[in-house]
Amino acid sequence: MKPLPLLLAAALAVAGGLPAISTAADEKLIGGSVESLLVFAREQHPEFAAMRSEADAAAERVGPAGALPDPGFRFELRDFTNEMSGGSPNLLPARVGSAKYTLTQSLPWYGKRDLRREVAAAGADAAAGQVRATWTELAMRIKQTYAQHHVYLHTLRLMGENLDLLQRLGDIAQMRYASGLAQQQDVIRAQTERAMLQSDMVMLEGESAQAVARMRSLLGRPSNDIRLRPPEKLRPMPAVATLDFTALEARLLANNPQLAMAASRITAADKERDLTYRNRYPDVMLGLSPVQTRSRVSEWELMVEINIPLQQESRRAQERESERMLEAAKLRRAATLNQALAELGEALAGLEAAQRVETVSTTSLLPQAELMLQSALAGYETGKAEFFMVLEAQRQIRRTQQDLIRARGDQQLRLAEIERLIGEEL
Repeated sequence: MKPLPLLLAAALAVAGGLPAISTAADEKLIGGSVESLLVFAREQHPEFAAMRSEADAAAERVGPAGALPDPGFRFELRDFTNEMSGGSPNLLPARVGSAKYTLTQSLPWYGKRDLRREVAAAGADAAAGQVRATWTELAMRIKQTYAQHHVYLHTLRLMGENLDLLQRLGDIAQMRYASGLAQQQDVIRAQTERAMLQSDMVMLEGESAQAVARMRSLLGRPSNDIRLRPPEKLRPMPAVATLDFTALEARLLANNPQLAMAASRITAADKERDLTYRNRYPDVMLGLSPVQTRSRVSEWELMVEINIPLQQESRRAQERESERMLEAAKLRRAATLNQALAELGEALAGLEAAQRVETVSTTSLLPQAELMLQSALAGYETGKAEFFMVLEAQRQIRRTQQDLIRARGDQQLRLAEIERLIGEEL
């Protein structure tokens, strides 16, 4: 293969950070494969780390949610002025009329503590599901950005080869024009076509640089303290048997993090409803009080207190609210499932279409375009074809090559979407 032109080498260096270029001694060189980028993002991305911390915090709420309330303590000094005994005021328990020490403990009605613990556990499950959903979304975007960057760089390489081809075509046209066998327009057309291709390369270089910036952001390192290797290869596509809609639907139902979050919210709403109905029954407050008279405990008191649930209208409204919240949670899960299945069908159809484009391009269009270019070039050199036929054949092979590259990139984009929906790698 011919060496890449200087413009392409510069474009690759700017877009991907070629290892041959060094900017700072403390820079880290990462990437080259999507797997290494995913490992780095899982360890370094701040938003994902924040979600994990929030999930850990939610898990810590489960134990306290079912714990008894803290006991209370009350201390009373009776007749601390000592009017009954004719003495002077005092704050010492042994020198007042009597001192009362009260220890109280609130006891929720049977089952309330378990329900509160179950509500907290469902919240922790929802937080864990949010972590998974955040990761699957982040992983999908990394995979897609990696694939897009690979498409940009591969297209730039092909454009460089087409640039060389146009240079050769221009040289042939120049020689034929100098020999009086062609018109000057042929030379101008070759130069114009080459300039247009260079313009397209400049635009593609900009898109490649943007892909690098997006990747840095997805890795949680938007600064320039790391350099990215250019994408080396695309991930292999899974076997056709694994891309069956029914099989993927089953995996989606089992592993989709959004559905898992919705199920946890249904559980939490269900337990909240049960807890609301359980609030019809009173909580109990128990108290035990020794009474000190001078230097001895003269008596003991036992106290039982209950709250009286008289505000029935307020409680019925709370119960209706809990019913509606449970209904809303179930409807949201149904909506999430419908959306996920629709996206799965769309992604699978797009993947199959891209695979068909790749098959047609590799088996039919590309070989035909190459033959057409060879025939047109041979005909032009012998004066049996016009120069515009050569340019059109060159455009056709370039379009076919780019369609093939885009089709392979589209497969990667669709594969990333499917993996996000089913919540695991294929």
